[in-house]
Amino acid sequence: MALMLRNRAALLLLMFNIFLVFTGIGLVVPIMPTFMNTLHIGGSIVGLLTATFSVSQLICSPIGGRVSDRIGRKKVIIVGMAIFAVSEFLFGIAEAPWLLFVSRILGGIGAALIMPAVMAYTADITTDEERAKGMGFINAAITTGFIIGPGIGGFLAEFGIRVPFFAAGIAALISGVVTLFVLPESLSPERRAELAAQAVGKRDSLLKQLASSYRLPYFLSLVIVFVSAFGLANYETVFGLFVDHKFGFTARDIAVIITFGSIAGAVVQATIFGWLLNRFGEQSVISVCLAAASVFVLLTLFVHEYWLIVTVTFIVFLSIDILRPAIGTQISRRAGDQQGFAAGLNSAYSSLGNIAGPIVAGALFDVNLNYPYVSAAIVLFLCFLLVLRVGRSDRERAEAMGAETASPRA
Repeated sequence: MALMLRNRAALLLLMFNIFLVFTGIGLVVPIMPTFMNTLHIGGSIVGLLTATFSVSQLICSPIGGRVSDRIGRKKVIIVGMAIFAVSEFLFGIAEAPWLLFVSRILGGIGAALIMPAVMAYTADITTDEERAKGMGFINAAITTGFIIGPGIGGFLAEFGIRVPFFAAGIAALISGVVTLFVLPESLSPERRAELAAQAVGKRDSLLKQLASSYRLPYFLSLVIVFVSAFGLANYETVFGLFVDHKFGFTARDIAVIITFGSIAGAVVQATIFGWLLNRFGEQSVISVCLAAASVFVLLTLFVHEYWLIVTVTFIVFLSIDILRPAIGTQISRRAGDQQGFAAGLNSAYSSLGNIAGPIVAGALFDVNLNYPYVSAAIVLFLCFLLVLRVGRSDRERAEAMGAETASPRA
């Protein structure tokens, strides 16, 4: 009983830590237009800042996981929280673009240390039967951080444009100190030695995994992950800049729109998402979401009244929130017994799209503020066509297999 209570308390602290990280990531969204004006930077710099965080996290995540196996989860989580706190303070005091880049690099490193260590800690303290529930709690904390991060950033910004980052840094430091004194280590020295022995000779590089992924049966689905992430990142990266420059929206306006759309997406995921996939299938849901996102991203360029802007943006964010888990579910179904490997590649292809998308969006924004949305609409529509092509291939393969089954044996 005491062990169970201790594990529950540990899980709550892990949830709070990961919640803080993803809240801090979302804080920047409604504030960036004001930062652009304050530091006299363009859309290209904003896109590169977003990409820098993703690059840093992509490179360091495998390292963070291996280090947590070697020295223990608790130490890695504490170091990650400290690095993340420093990144938030740096962003808050930045007076030059180079310091923003240092902040984003450190933020990516902090997230790369915290994420795998938290996931591994959760696996350590849960049984096979409880694992899905425990991971569900962690993912709920991540989603909640994403949802309310922009809202908190927008509202705190009314007390000062740098206040949200100082608040996030202080909260991360406090959480790190609490973790240091309260959280027990979940990985025994014996288990660390065992994991180290198992890892010998099993460390294919990320580049090698990506290079060989074209042979996988779900490779086209991975391409869809990349293309859709690229198009969606185009939209999301410059959203705050777009509505600020075109409509004069404040940080509070931006926060309200993003939070409203994200909450709706979370409600759909928690209530009817499973029913949608079971009723219509991943292929149909993905196709409809891509088509809707493409059309309504383009419509963003033609609406002017506040309620129309809110409606169009709401539909885009809702489509995005349904699309991402639907693609993940499709890949999982195609992966067979390679679930962990497929999940890693899914994350890698998504990260690559999140790196390339913001860079392109920022550069296009500096040319014309409408171009990123034109680009995003075109890319999402091309992805929609690719999904239809994959669906046709699946049907042809299923029909061929059915014909072989039905034919009489010699």
